[in-house]
Amino acid sequence: MDNLVLGLLLQVFLALGVAGLLWPDKLMPLFGVLLFPWRASYRLIRAHGVVAIGAYLIVLGKLLVFGH
Repeated sequence: MDNLVLGLLLQVFLALGVAGLLWPDKLMPLFGVLLFPWRASYRLIRAHGVVAIGAYLIVLGKLLVFGH
């Protein structure tokens, strides 16, 4: 069951990361709400996309190395 939850979390990381890199203009309203006191920028959204893909790779590596 842990691997199922972790696998779903991986898919969310990857989807948000790729969406942040490919379509930052579509994620601008979401980041405008999430980062309320600060202004969302394309640079911030792209950085979040890179970090989300990095988190995906780290968790995937954990699953592959430590397995079940």
